[in-house]
Amino acid sequence: MRRFFDPATVILLLVLAQSSIASGKFADPLGWLVGTLLFLPGILIALSFHEFAHAFVAYRSGDDTPKLQGRVTLNPVAHIDPFGFLCILFIGFGWGKPVMVDPRYFKSRKRDEILVSLAGVAMNLLLAVLFGVLFAVLAKTVPGFVFISSIGGIVCTIIANAVWINLVLMVFNLIPIPPLDGFNLVSELLNIKYTETYYRIYQNGMWVLMGLILLSNVTSIDVLGTIFRHTAAPLYYFLMHLYLW
Repeated sequence: MRRFFDPATVILLLVLAQSSIASGKFADPLGWLVGTLLFLPGILIALSFHEFAHAFVAYRSGDDTPKLQGRVTLNPVAHIDPFGFLCILFIGFGWGKPVMVDPRYFKSRKRDEILVSLAGVAMNLLLAVLFGVLFAVLAKTVPGFVFISSIGGIVCTIIANAVWINLVLMVFNLIPIPPLDGFNLVSELLNIKYTETYYRIYQNGMWVLMGLILLSNVTSIDVLGTIFRHTAAPLYYFLMHLYLW
């Protein structure tokens, strides 16, 4: 995902902040803190690996820009936007640092732009699968630790959260609305990248995305929730039950 600090973003953040407070999310500060800490590793891993994948594929495709900006690394410091990260923790919506690329240096512009767009979501899917396999291995080899031990419960909650976060980030970024990766992918497939139509849509994309997020958070029209229930949720259920196979 790419961040643009325009009025739409500011309005969205203010409304989501008010909604979080009104929902009683912080009524139990200790409970909120514990829950946040259990999600924290998954968030850091999902965001860092997502942006690293964009940077790595762009670099291998011939563009040195990510390398020069220090983005071809798994170090979270290189990929975490402090304010965007705080927004994720406190209001459930935020962003990482966008990876800047220059398509002029790609070996095959169209092909490589598609690969770069897919890299982040593909990495999130891979991570979700790996964490699911890790949970299955633990459940098979040390079931007492997984299902009885309190420490095992904490570890497995962190793993389960990492699976869910990566799947949600993957699905969300595939939505074909700018500035999400899905829009770049569709733009290339439909051959509208860098056309007047592309720029017109891109210019208003954040307002569309804001409306979608607001509908899902402050009204009963939970569009995103419906999308996640029919995509991320089945994949999550499958990966978290691999140990039954």
